[in-house]
Amino acid sequence: MLIPILIFDVALVAWSLHLMQQAFDHREFSLMLAGVLVALCAAAMMVVYFLVNNCLSYLANSHYVG
Repeated sequence: MLIPILIFDVALVAWSLHLMQQAFDHREFSLMLAGVLVALCAAAMMVVYFLVNNCLSYLANSHYVG
């Protein structure tokens, strides 16, 4: 599951760099903001993946004593 997420993240980062390059060329703040938001989305998706992965592995390995 990590490989598709990494591929999607690389695509998001490439798109954000493209948006930032267009913003620099056209001197538009909105495109720069969009590029930053897309890059933050890619980073947040990786953080959420690792948090959920750790949480699920903890729950799978924990033994219920009741």
